[in-house]
Amino acid sequence: MRFLLDTHTLLWSFNDSPSLSPRARKLIENGSNEILISAASGWEIATKVRLGKLPTGADLVDELERYLAQLGCDALPISLDHAVRAGSLPGEHRDPFDRMLIAQAQMENLRIVSNDRIFDAYHVERVW
Repeated sequence: MRFLLDTHTLLWSFNDSPSLSPRARKLIENGSNEILISAASGWEIATKVRLGKLPTGADLVDELERYLAQLGCDALPISLDHAVRAGSLPGEHRDPFDRMLIAQAQMENLRIVSNDRIFDAYHVERVW
């Protein structure tokens, strides 16, 4: 199966946080699953570090590819089609990072691993 990690899920995976659900942990650790990380998550992490909202994340920004490799994750680039879909999504949700994850999940037929119920309103399969 193919899964797209929400940014908080990725961060909690890196630091083995108890906030990560047991189901999410199993999905990520299962070597037969394809785990993808959107380029939008890299953008979001770097933005939060720059704004001081993720003060311990500077090393993560500098070494993101290495951390992804350790988790066995692959990067999912943002295509022009993804960008157009994200910008065209209906609704009031204003978070550009979530909108991109929704667009990518819809277009790439991915399940999103997230505890954020906002994804449910966009008819993508969310697992937690």
